[in-house]
Amino acid sequence: MRRVPVMITHGPLCHPCRRNFSSTMPRRASWGFIGLGQMGYNMAKNLRSKISPSDTLIVCDTDGNTTAKFVKELSATDKFDIRVAKSARELAEKSETIISSLPGPESVKQVFASILGEQVPLPSGRERLFIDCSTIDLTTSHDVARAVISSGSGQFVDAPMSGGVVGAQTASLTFMFGASGSPQLVDRVTSVLLLMGKKAWHLGVQGAGLSGKLANNYLLAICNIATAEAMNMGIKSGLDPKGLSEMINSSTGRCWSSAVNNPVPGVIETAPASRNYEGGFGIHLMKKDLKLATEMAQEFQAPLILAGKALEIYNEAENIHPGKDFSVVYQYIANQ
Repeated sequence: MRRVPVMITHGPLCHPCRRNFSSTMPRRASWGFIGLGQMGYNMAKNLRSKISPSDTLIVCDTDGNTTAKFVKELSATDKFDIRVAKSARELAEKSETIISSLPGPESVKQVFASILGEQVPLPSGRERLFIDCSTIDLTTSHDVARAVISSGSGQFVDAPMSGGVVGAQTASLTFMFGASGSPQLVDRVTSVLLLMGKKAWHLGVQGAGLSGKLANNYLLAICNIATAEAMNMGIKSGLDPKGLSEMINSSTGRCWSSAVNNPVPGVIETAPASRNYEGGFGIHLMKKDLKLATEMAQEFQAPLILAGKALEIYNEAENIHPGKDFSVVYQYIANQ
């Protein structure tokens, strides 16, 4: 029977602390967040603002300046309980819900090796839930999930997200997650994710979230290039960039890359293109996701006819515009 994805956009917070994942909240819950990059920093801020003021948020990042900035920023206006862990292991020992947002597979492996690699198992008495929001390959995610569960350390869920830095800042992210377990586990995961986003899609068993994310980001990679080509073609024919964009966005060509992240400077003031392609979704990250999608497609013998050419374009664009938002591909195309 075909699995139908379930989207939940609202619901009460259910943060269980006992074996059967009951919906009773502990009086003082401990939350952990690992990885305060552009996405994680803002996700952790929203998490801290929405959990109970009496709860503790523990953060961990390899950059001590970032953790210090995080604590200072959130302590400036509110007296929240925010602590900094010296290691991911320390954070996991003291938290019931652990969220990670890391740049790639190697980072995820290193973090969970530090958490699970000790000879002494994690202290008992906490019903730990690990939610990894990193975009990584399926094999790594499956391996980490098995290690977490087989060691008795807790439950593990893959929950990558879509929406970019703006979505992280405004808590409007869309999460897609894979959870193998009871309906109570799915409810718990959903309630946590909705503290940082507006939608949470349960796509199936562990790993399903990553499958959905890579399918989405492959489409995004192609749409971004097509939008850049279409805008360049129209502008060079003499059309006004904003007028062309408005027409496309009221027609069948509309997509996220045209309506929200338009690659032409000045068309959308909030888009990275209007601030010299700074911030946003780095072109190196798009390349990483495109490679991961290609690997997944090969594993399941699903042809991606445009993947090779798209990766070639992103490679060449990054050589000229390193460190920029992936929409900078417009500049590469316009200057051919």
